[in-house]
Amino acid sequence: MRAAAISTPRLDKMPGMFFSANPKDLKETGHSLLDDKTQKRRPKTFAMDMKAYLRSMIPHSESGMKSSKSKDILSADEVIQWSQSLEKLLANQTGQDVFGNFLKSEFSEENIEFWLACEDYKKTESDLLHCKAEKIYKAFVHSDAAKQINIDFRTRESTAKKIKAPTHTCFDEAQKIIYTLMEKDSYPRFLKSNIYLNLLNDLQANSLK
Repeated sequence: MRAAAISTPRLDKMPGMFFSANPKDLKETGHSLLDDKTQKRRPKTFAMDMKAYLRSMIPHSESGMKSSKSKDILSADEVIQWSQSLEKLLANQTGQDVFGNFLKSEFSEENIEFWLACEDYKKTESDLLHCKAEKIYKAFVHSDAAKQINIDFRTRESTAKKIKAPTHTCFDEAQKIIYTLMEKDSYPRFLKSNIYLNLLNDLQANSLK
């Protein structure tokens, strides 16, 4: 049976959709990435946008839509693999996007945004570490951060000290806490959510056509 394949849409072009922090944004701007916590209210159109997004991910046999780039192809088997571990989910770009949309619906998208920012930070050139470390700290770790992550006081203080002489590992402790939080809390709910199940069911249905 031929697996259904689709071209993954650009999420940053979709109204109301989650998108991960661009590394350039972390270099060039601080709070421009962030929404104030007092503006956590989501537009009523979020649910409609989510449904439209999921529909756009499902291939239509009559369109003959194909992609020449393997990285842009999504199949039911690939989506099933997301259920094996959070690590496999986050290793997939589309998985990051879909999971990010789920976290956005739960008002906790700062977790994956911080995790992604940390992953990007580890690849940062040494002469840019100080600038980027300060911006990640102010965006997610500082006690007044607009997208403050849920970590304990000791880790928050420890991270604040580490960024004064930043290395590629200064956010590792905080990142591990947030990863564990997502793994034990949000990820199990994601696998039971309509966002995940509808996408999987539709892809499986298309693979049978």
